[in-house]
Amino acid sequence: MLEEFGEVVGRLVFNEPRIPVVSNLTGRLAEPYTPEYWVRHVREAVRFADGVRTLHELGVGTFVEIGPGGVLSALAQGCVDDIVTVPTLRADRPEPYAITAALGSLHTYGVPIDWQALLPGARRIDLPTYAFQRERFWLDVPRVSGDVRAAGLGAADHPLLGAAIVTADSDGVLLTGLLSLETHPWLADHAVHGSVLLPGTAFVELA
Repeated sequence: MLEEFGEVVGRLVFNEPRIPVVSNLTGRLAEPYTPEYWVRHVREAVRFADGVRTLHELGVGTFVEIGPGGVLSALAQGCVDDIVTVPTLRADRPEPYAITAALGSLHTYGVPIDWQALLPGARRIDLPTYAFQRERFWLDVPRVSGDVRAAGLGAADHPLLGAAIVTADSDGVLLTGLLSLETHPWLADHAVHGSVLLPGTAFVELA
């Protein structure tokens, strides 16, 4: 395979990279590419940790992983300290969401982002400069007892029913009540597969 690969690579034309490249073959800045270099690249060990250390020595502190996951980002964090690694894609997230989240992370770390290229026509807005007070504004609702006679209904004199009222268009009686684990804790004793159910005896009592 190596000989055939070398023949194919030998027909290619290599130019010097415009952006410095750290070689996985040597762990240092890459030298001019040759067919022999790429044959060795196929066969020999990947010097990933050495490459990350070289970049760190050159002043690189932010690493962006361009690939289908974040495996290399985690590996890079184990090679040197005080670096930022940001994967661009995640297997469990849609690509637009993952890439946008990655750009947002880079922005928070001070990396300049061309937001107009990503979001044409968008504009920045100012957030409050003060810290959020985190004050609670939920209303404290008193616990309901289950007795609705306070609404003008008559007492039902029943352990499960709270009130009764005679309907206006007939001699029928409308019975109302509220059942919950707070008002009737004994309901928790009747559970099926983790779900609390009203026992059949309660239906008999209501009848």
